[in-house]
Amino acid sequence: MVYYYWLAKNGNWYWHLKASNGRIIADGAEGYTNENDCLAGISLVQRSGNAPVRRL
Repeated sequence: MVYYYWLAKNGNWYWHLKASNGRIIADGAEGYTNENDCLAGISLVQRSGNAPVRRL
């Protein structure tokens, strides 16, 4: 899996996580106004690996 992030034409930063088969399996649904906030969003997801899973 690989995280990709980029600056879009609208000036916002976006990211997504791609599986080895090329499919996007997660993304930052919002645009970030700066690169550091985008990277912080990626970092948050990376650290959430042990978060509990709860059915709604």
